[in-house]
Amino acid sequence: MKEKILFCGYRDWSLEIFRSFSGLCITSDKEFLLAKSPKDLQDSLSSNEIQTILFIGWSWIIEDDIIDNYNCICLHPSPLPKYRGGSPVQHQILNDEEESAVTLFVMDDKVDHGPILWQQFFNLDGSLDKIFKCISSLGTVGLLDILSRYKRTGDFGWGEEQDHSKATYYKRRNPEESEIRLQDFQECSAKEIYNKIRALQNPYPNAFIRCKDGRKLYLTEACYV
Repeated sequence: MKEKILFCGYRDWSLEIFRSFSGLCITSDKEFLLAKSPKDLQDSLSSNEIQTILFIGWSWIIEDDIIDNYNCICLHPSPLPKYRGGSPVQHQILNDEEESAVTLFVMDDKVDHGPILWQQFFNLDGSLDKIFKCISSLGTVGLLDILSRYKRTGDFGWGEEQDHSKATYYKRRNPEESEIRLQDFQECSAKEIYNKIRALQNPYPNAFIRCKDGRKLYLTEACYV
C-alpha cells in the first residue's frame, strides 16, 4: 500500500511548491494529497490512512490531537527561532532585514517552536513576487531533502532543537496597519516607506493613503533609488 502524505496549503506560492514537489517526487510508494482548507484537512484525515502532514502556507489553528497523532511538518518563511508567529515576511521587510530563510520544522504544541529539520537562507531584496518565487524554489528543495532523509531513517527525530533564548514573536498584521499617514512621510525615510509598500504588495492588504474625501489611494508598487 502506498504511503499517503497530506500537503496542506492554499497560498499561490505554497501551491507552486505542491506542484513542483509532487511532480519531482513521483515514486511508486507514495501518494500526495492536497488540502486547501480546514474542511479538506478533516475530510482527508477521516477517509485516508495518513502518517505525515505538510503544512506549507497554512493560516488556521491546528488542533493538538492532529499534532500529537501525525508527523506534522511546517514551513515557516523566517530564520527561526526569529520571527515566530504571524506575517513573518512582512515583518522582516518592515524591519529592513537583508535576508530571511525557509525553515522546515517538526510541529509541537507551541507556535513555530519545534526542532528544525532544514533551513536555507535567501536575500530579501526585490518585490514580494520575487521573494515568494524564492520561497517556492527553496521549499521544494527542502521538502525533497527531508523526505529523502525520512525514508532512510524512518522518522523525523534528527531535527535540531531551536535556541529558544533567541526567539522573537510577531502578531499577524491587520488591514488597517497598511495605512501610510502624512506623519509617516515626515518621520520615515524613503527606504522605510518603500519597504512598507513592497511588504504589502498583492495578495496582502496593500499600503494606502487616506485622502481628504475619505477614499483610499492604494500604493502597489514603488521604486527606491
